[in-house]
Amino acid sequence: MRPSPVLPILLSLLISACNDEPLQHSDTDEPAPLLLAAEQGDLGTLDALLAQSSSLDIRDACRWTPLMKAALNGHTEAVRRLLQSGAAADLTDKGGYSALLLAASNNHTEVVALLLEAGAWIDRQEQTSGWSALIWAAKRGHEATVELLLQHAAREDLKDFQGRTALSWARAEGHERIVALLSSD
Repeated sequence: MRPSPVLPILLSLLISACNDEPLQHSDTDEPAPLLLAAEQGDLGTLDALLAQSSSLDIRDACRWTPLMKAALNGHTEAVRRLLQSGAAADLTDKGGYSALLLAASNNHTEVVALLLEAGAWIDRQEQTSGWSALIWAAKRGHEATVELLLQHAAREDLKDFQGRTALSWARAEGHERIVALLSSD
């Protein structure tokens, strides 16, 4: 099955909407070091910055935090260290995306588990399509992430802005194993 052309379009719209604002940065013209270290999963730099009590929830122009950047890229250990240092688990960006939504949409199951343990809201819906973590994972065929979200009581009845549920998306995308998971009681 071919990937939907809608996702790259949505991502480019989100990115372009943020390009007109300056990044939060240090005294140089470079983006904040903590944001870069988290995005790259650079644990040495991350540890050094955390030891200096860097602002854990600094944001870029899109309002992404270091935790969001680490979660999006599947940097499990960076996510763990940020959470242990007190990073807020449930902040959102301009589009209503949280670290949990970013991790679930990219099948970073271990990161999803860490965020759920830290108290991230499992049923948050982003504001571009109304998708929850479960809808994202089901639509994209991320079986292990769907299983984990169901184990943590993600609401299966949530509907996106088109009135579709995780089950209807999984069925439409041909993810039969996920359809079976979502259909079983």
